[in-house]
Amino acid sequence: MNKTYIIQEPKCSKWYIIDAKDKNLGRLSSKIAKFLKGKTSTSYTPHINHKIYIIIINSKSIKVTGKKFIQKTYKQHSGYPGGLKIKTFNDILSKKPNMILEKSIRGMLPKGILGRQLFTQLKIYPDTQHPHKPQKPKIITLI
Repeated sequence: MNKTYIIQEPKCSKWYIIDAKDKNLGRLSSKIAKFLKGKTSTSYTPHINHKIYIIIINSKSIKVTGKKFIQKTYKQHSGYPGGLKIKTFNDILSKKPNMILEKSIRGMLPKGILGRQLFTQLKIYPDTQHPHKPQKPKIITLI
């Protein structure tokens, strides 16, 4: 008879740091979502939080290809008539550079409780400064 082994949630957390300078938005977001889900681990289980924390620095220098810098739009609706606000990629990058990566990565995470937990393990900063030095994060270079 075959036995099924259920892997428990890890007790210690792993911290990684990623530099987003001059990286493509979509490619970077998909790799970060993959890391957060734990798919790079040998003990990957879809319903378990692997306690992987990711720090992203230099979010204000993220790149997009083609004319997306001017043409890409982000929509937000208040729920009231006439409450639609449309902003371009360029506007958001100048005011809230973290929001672009947050929105992109959140869309790639699972929907539901696990996705919300994983999103809290993502820390994004517009510059190289971050308050997570005591966690001793490992630097990951993504291509």
